[in-house]
Amino acid sequence: MDVHREGVQALQIAMVVFLIAMVLGQLLGQPVLLGFVTSGSMEPTLDTGDGFVAVPTAVTGPVEEDDVAVFRAEEIQGGGLTTHRVVEKTDRGYITRGDANPFTDQDGGEPPVKDEQIVAVAWQPGGEVLAIPGVGTVVTGTQTALQTVQRQLASALGTRSLLGVQGLAYLVFALSVLLYGADVWRSDGRDRQSRGRSRETGTSARLLFAVFAVVIALGATAAMVGPAGPQQFGIVSAESDAPGPRVIETGTSESVTYPVGNGGVVPVVVYLEPGSDAVDVRPSELTVPERSVRNATLDLHAPPETGYYRQYVTEHRYLAILPQSHIRTLYRLHPWAPIAVIDLLLAVPFYLAGVSLVGTGRVRNRSRERALSAFASLRRRFSDLYR
Repeated sequence: MDVHREGVQALQIAMVVFLIAMVLGQLLGQPVLLGFVTSGSMEPTLDTGDGFVAVPTAVTGPVEEDDVAVFRAEEIQGGGLTTHRVVEKTDRGYITRGDANPFTDQDGGEPPVKDEQIVAVAWQPGGEVLAIPGVGTVVTGTQTALQTVQRQLASALGTRSLLGVQGLAYLVFALSVLLYGADVWRSDGRDRQSRGRSRETGTSARLLFAVFAVVIALGATAAMVGPAGPQQFGIVSAESDAPGPRVIETGTSESVTYPVGNGGVVPVVVYLEPGSDAVDVRPSELTVPERSVRNATLDLHAPPETGYYRQYVTEHRYLAILPQSHIRTLYRLHPWAPIAVIDLLLAVPFYLAGVSLVGTGRVRNRSRERALSAFASLRRRFSDLYR
């Protein structure tokens, strides 16, 4: 075994996986494994385009002062994901500020940041954010190229299924199959031409199926995490009930319908949690069949003081490839536990089946006995069945 070659291939695969995760994070609107900044508001901690390791708040636990948080802003630059430091905790929420900014975000009109708005925290080993230079430039360029390819293919084939995250998954899988087939074809041709040397070159089949399995797990995670998360409802607590969206008399409540949709081809199990004390949800657990919508009911309570209030409902969804009772048990342990188990159930059997079918050697295998490639050997076995 060539340890150096295996190490280089493992590093290349890790880079591909992280790049896919970054592009998925951009398409989903929240970081997956890595994030990056697009402005200089966090200098000198993070320069424009610098990347960082993004740890989900479900893993980190409560956000503390001096954490660099990734949150969904409402007012900063028109809203969207923002990466700023938490400088103070208050009863109304967190006070945030970019390290290069002289004023806090709240001084500029951004409401205090709620826990439900924070999606990740930057990893700070030794108390300092680990900056990865140039990640943003690579990811934005790759994302632009992929979106262009997706639009052109969707237009040429007359289908919208190649757009968005689902379309990206299709393209990655198709590209992987094409590259694998091309490598096997080249290997088979060279095997017929080379007989005198004994050596093994090429890509490890285990590594190939490992990266395919990781891509499948990332796609499944995106399907579960992307449509989920906190949903905001703004209400106006008024002295008397009045016409208008969610204008509620102080001290009273109003019921609204909350539709839960599933545009995929796999049923999902959805859990709804009140993100604010003034919200009640019923039912809290729903099963939504493929390409269907199920409705829940939210009871929104107006505080006794007049004013505008933000209330939240947090949605967790899981692909229904486990019995619902098992998903419920895992969910009660931790909201991320069902995602981890479902990813393993999808990725591990794929990896094991691929390795057992193709073998554990390399895609390109040449020896003194003119060894066949794994794919050619498999093809010969099928041919023998019909002789």
